[in-house]
Amino acid sequence: MPEEGVPLSPNRELLTTPEIVMLSSIFVSQGVNKIRLTGGEPTVRRDILSLMRQIGALRPRGLKQLCITTNGISLHRKLDSMVEAGLTGVNLSLDTLDPWQFQIMTRRKGFDAVQKSIERILEMNKMGAGIKLKINCVVMRGVNDREVLPFVELTREKDLEVRFIEYMPFDGNKWNKGKMFSYAEMLDLIRGQFPGLAKVKDDKNDTSKTWHIPGFVGRIGFITSMTHNFCGTCNRLRITGDGNLKVCLFGNAEVSLRDILRKSNRGEPIDEEAYEAMKQIEMDRKQGRVPPDQPLGVAPNEAELLDVIGIAVKGKKAKHAGLGTLEHMKNRPMILIDPIPASLRDQMPHKIRRLISGTGILGRAPCSIHNPSSAGFRMLSSSSRRCKEDVGEGKEKRRVQLTHVSDTGSAHMVSISEKPVTSRIATAACTVRFSNKTAVSLIRENQMKKGDVLGVARIAGIMAAKRTADLIPLCHPIAISHVTIDLGPGEKGDTIEIRATVACDGKTGVEMEAMTAASTAALTVYDMCKAVDKGMVIDGVRVVLKDGGKSGRWEMD
Repeated sequence: MPEEGVPLSPNRELLTTPEIVMLSSIFVSQGVNKIRLTGGEPTVRRDILSLMRQIGALRPRGLKQLCITTNGISLHRKLDSMVEAGLTGVNLSLDTLDPWQFQIMTRRKGFDAVQKSIERILEMNKMGAGIKLKINCVVMRGVNDREVLPFVELTREKDLEVRFIEYMPFDGNKWNKGKMFSYAEMLDLIRGQFPGLAKVKDDKNDTSKTWHIPGFVGRIGFITSMTHNFCGTCNRLRITGDGNLKVCLFGNAEVSLRDILRKSNRGEPIDEEAYEAMKQIEMDRKQGRVPPDQPLGVAPNEAELLDVIGIAVKGKKAKHAGLGTLEHMKNRPMILIDPIPASLRDQMPHKIRRLISGTGILGRAPCSIHNPSSAGFRMLSSSSRRCKEDVGEGKEKRRVQLTHVSDTGSAHMVSISEKPVTSRIATAACTVRFSNKTAVSLIRENQMKKGDVLGVARIAGIMAAKRTADLIPLCHPIAISHVTIDLGPGEKGDTIEIRATVACDGKTGVEMEAMTAASTAALTVYDMCKAVDKGMVIDGVRVVLKDGGKSGRWEMD
């Protein structure tokens, strides 16, 4: 839990229980066979048992697994009822086995309650409950890395799986590369104590790499998102508490399913009363009491939902960004994602597999609210243009204008007083071109009379980024958190390529700081090399990436 806590979303923005059930039904109708309720903390929902019963009722329609991810504090009190509702798996988040450290990390008491939940699951499994228990531990260097071996010891006599997760860069956890304890380091540590550690064959779409120690009852696994991504075989989809679909946990691209779903209710949240009314319309239609052309509950919106979902899944990238980019990306942490159906552990559903392969998705028509045996077929669109139109529908187009020019035509500084503070990053690039290769050779050999060209240019770029507001009249002063200047010879040996990346937590972007840093680094190269080559040219000064703020992420092709 971040020290500052997390902001809570207004209730109106969150999915209602009927909306969660509707979306679950839609996904199951398209071949999804596993749904996981995650968090936030799903067990704190007042209606968690009712919600699980309604989702569990989808088993005759193809749902095979209903799981939760929980902190385990109140789980033991509801576990029996959850199993009756259809619970098949529990992922329990636990980063320490030290009660005092637990209180520091979670900012609350409850370690004994978590242990009680674990023991209750193991006890129920001995009676045949069949609950798959996995303990998720995020390993952080200098925080809990010393507890890796004690966690492994849990598997000696307990039938459970401990999964060690590489520290990931999400907002709110104060990302620090030095904290990451890698998969390779964990393996070496465990092998030092247990030389017999052996790899277990993983299922096709497992996110975890599973290992076993001979003689131990349980197993251990590793989720290696940072050092060995598994994007190519990942078949998970995630829906946030406010109804946005994320095809990748590490991506910052989201598309709203909530807004499309609520079109059938004039944009209002669908509560139990509205849901019952929709089901009644469907029953009346089947009994011939309403005209056949009257909209069938949410069916028209289900068709649109399936279009958008299909396009989003097809656009999933082969792998997520690397460490250098991820740590600066604006990405909602999972702690801000409310307990609603997420997805899918086993083999990718047949229909979605066909969509990704480019053959289209020929699926059942939008599922009936009341009866799963709806007949008919339809083809999902794969047009990316359609996706953009759907997502942006209903939003008023803004008039393009210069932000620093008033209505009277005079220049002024833009007010950012009401903007929220967000994490922002920008990268700018440029090139210094020489008329011959002599200068670059001297730079490589550090033979320039003025000294280390690249080292001095790097410092100059960093200093310039911090002084941008003094140079650009209407630029806001910004408390920069990080500046990186990368310089080096080009492939042909007659250029110096420069990239400057600037990051901050602030109310406005850092594009100008990145441009100033890159330009000043280039000017410094020019100054230190002009005695050797007077025909140098500085060109291509441009922003190649910006992220954060209202407009989100932009990247030059």
